[in-house]
Amino acid sequence: MTDHTPITPPTSDPARPQAAVDEQSMARPSSPAAHRASSTAAWIVSLALAAVVGALLFASGFLVGGAGRGSCTTPSGAFAPLCEAYQKLKDEYVDKLDDTALAEGAIQGMFQYGVKDPFSGYMPPQQYEQALGDLSGKFEGIGAEMALKNTTSPGDLAACQALSDTCVLVVVAPISGSPAEKAGLRAGDIVRAVDGASVNGSTVSDQVTKVRGKAGTTVTLTIERDGKTFDQPITRGEITMREVESRMLDNGVGYIALHGFSTSSPDQFHTDLKALVDGGARSIVFDLRDNPGGYIDAARKIASEFVSSGLIFTQESNGNLTRWEALDGYGVATDPKLPVAVLINNGSASASEIVSAALKELGRATIIGQHSFGKNTVQVWAPLENDGGVRITISRWFTPKHNSVHPDGVQPDITVEIPKDAQPDQDVVLQRAVEELSKRAIGEESSPGASPVSTSSAAPAASDATSYDPSGQTTVTV
Repeated sequence: MTDHTPITPPTSDPARPQAAVDEQSMARPSSPAAHRASSTAAWIVSLALAAVVGALLFASGFLVGGAGRGSCTTPSGAFAPLCEAYQKLKDEYVDKLDDTALAEGAIQGMFQYGVKDPFSGYMPPQQYEQALGDLSGKFEGIGAEMALKNTTSPGDLAACQALSDTCVLVVVAPISGSPAEKAGLRAGDIVRAVDGASVNGSTVSDQVTKVRGKAGTTVTLTIERDGKTFDQPITRGEITMREVESRMLDNGVGYIALHGFSTSSPDQFHTDLKALVDGGARSIVFDLRDNPGGYIDAARKIASEFVSSGLIFTQESNGNLTRWEALDGYGVATDPKLPVAVLINNGSASASEIVSAALKELGRATIIGQHSFGKNTVQVWAPLENDGGVRITISRWFTPKHNSVHPDGVQPDITVEIPKDAQPDQDVVLQRAVEELSKRAIGEESSPGASPVSTSSAAPAASDATSYDPSGQTTVTV
């Protein structure tokens, strides 16, 4: 998502944090061609987060060849066997070889076998362009966040080099109002096949290409849910990321939901939250359920709506520390007398976890729902000369008390269990939050950090009906 220049290290000056996003594919940069036209512009992406402006330098490792013998430049002596192997293939292989395919294979192998980080990797041109989307915030697909999950050893994603019976493609969350949501996809659904072809043996990137497509066309996903398998046709559409929705509930409870942390979401959120406060809201429900994350500076601004000072999170890499402090005077709901409940679930990831963890540890909000996604690494995305791109883990982030959300996620103060026979017309998590805030509003205040409470008396929205344990996956949008 940046142009072809060296990476710039994160600044250690908290007053000048650099623009960043997390790996949840929420950024909207221009096309790769536009990046080459502006070699100094930078867009940065992190499914948990990034804080770097610049791009990856991978100049001297490219292979150059043509008919007959070619040339190969190496960045170090360790790469000499790569050039040697390339030349032997060109000289001796029985069939004609495609230099583009050889180069892409070399890059993929470098990440797969050399880096061994499930969050870092190479994306061929079509996949990279699809992953980026465009500045309008629209793309064509089904509108769902998906991720890789190792069902036998959740912490070992490096073992999942290809999808299999145990290394599965799961739905993290459908995007609000998307074809995926309308078709009934739920967090935790396992995708076993696309258009009748098993996903086993392929990669997540392969399946992104297959699931996305022109609006109006249909893709059929074979879904495994609660031990049962069924086919679910979904008509693709033009997906517009809707960031904020808000409304006033009974008893003076203001409800505001944030669906992503884009460049525009802080302004949208600020406007809607101010309208609720100015409209007489005596407490706030902040819904971060199924929010896959986004820009790291957006997370800072959103958290600053509720706290006027203090550390929001730290970003750490190779001994370098960046402190992200609350923006003094920025927020409209910083009065500690205004009760706040934050709703999270297994689809609340990265930037959502930054905000919910900060508000919890700073004593500003009661966290209600299920544990969050569990990802604390930061990635930078960068385009390459072939219009493909790479994503590289550059750092990790930690809560104000220097805790990590990986792999267990942010734990709620009040745990709400979701019954399997949940009805889609009720939302037990929201109901529980309103009950808690109503108690506090009439003087029966219970402080954040109270002992967890379990309830199963009502039902949530359909997308919350399936329990899902993510344990830190790379997330993609389809």
